[in-house]
Amino acid sequence: MKTLINIILTVVIAFILGLFLPWWSVMVAGFIMGTIVGLKKASSFFVPFLAIALLWVVNAWFMAQPNDFTLTKKIAVLLPLEGNTFLLFLVTGIVGGIAAGVAGVFGNQCRQLIAGKK
Repeated sequence: MKTLINIILTVVIAFILGLFLPWWSVMVAGFIMGTIVGLKKASSFFVPFLAIALLWVVNAWFMAQPNDFTLTKKIAVLLPLEGNTFLLFLVTGIVGGIAAGVAGVFGNQCRQLIAGKK
């Protein structure tokens, strides 16, 4: 239950911050949730990773859908993805997920440091 709440709150915070800040706002959201909700070990990376990867893939799909994925196909050709838009969405989600996951681990470490845990 704690994991699901963390995913939902991370997505909501990242979406709201993304309206006003650049792409790195997902790191702020991951850090905030890492400090508020203490997760253990690998979940402190994978929960924000999953939340932001899902957010970025869905957001990229909704942004590409109105123009029939025209620009997405051109970018997928420009990158070494052989025009595969699915791979472009996957790479987009992985990049955002890694940024948020690292920030989530950092937030969790700061939470443990402040609380005095080792």
